[in-house]
Amino acid sequence: MGSYEENYLAKRPQHLCHMCGKCCRVVTTSTPYAQLKSMAESGDKGATDFLSLFEPYPSIEAARNVDADVVDNIISRLKNDGKFDENNITFYGCKFLQDNNLCSRYETRLDLCKHCPSTPWSIVPPNCGFEGWLFWQREEIKQKIRKSKEELLELKILRMKTIDKEVLKKIDAVEHKIQKSIDFYKKYGSENW
Repeated sequence: MGSYEENYLAKRPQHLCHMCGKCCRVVTTSTPYAQLKSMAESGDKGATDFLSLFEPYPSIEAARNVDADVVDNIISRLKNDGKFDENNITFYGCKFLQDNNLCSRYETRLDLCKHCPSTPWSIVPPNCGFEGWLFWQREEIKQKIRKSKEELLELKILRMKTIDKEVLKKIDAVEHKIQKSIDFYKKYGSENW
């Protein structure tokens, strides 16, 4: 069965990419630049890979001059999520993106690039070919979480009808496992699905 990431990546229809280069031209990360640099200096592979590919723009305005639609889309989404802090956001551009929107190191690109968009909650550029597919991926996850919540309710009913301590232990274990899967998506609002 493979990990969540492997399953997600295996299903991703790469042919949806419009080859516009926007996702390489202007990107950001949830980790502030200073923290990213510190992580890279401490040997964090993800941070090291990211900074080996992307150069920070000197300001939000500089990134906006490259692609205002992408910058404004990201800022709008972060504001809607309550996660926007202008002092902690840095936009970056890929060092390897060519004028024709192709990657100068495509054959040797890092996993970071191969896995983009990396989650159904990735903020993609406006009109990205992946927009619709990402929406359906999010909806599939929401359905699974809703089903898990129904299972939790059924377990609570079963708990009220059970006095056997061994059965109660098993119910506890299953409830814990289900709750953990729900909590994994809490940052995306799973408590409201």
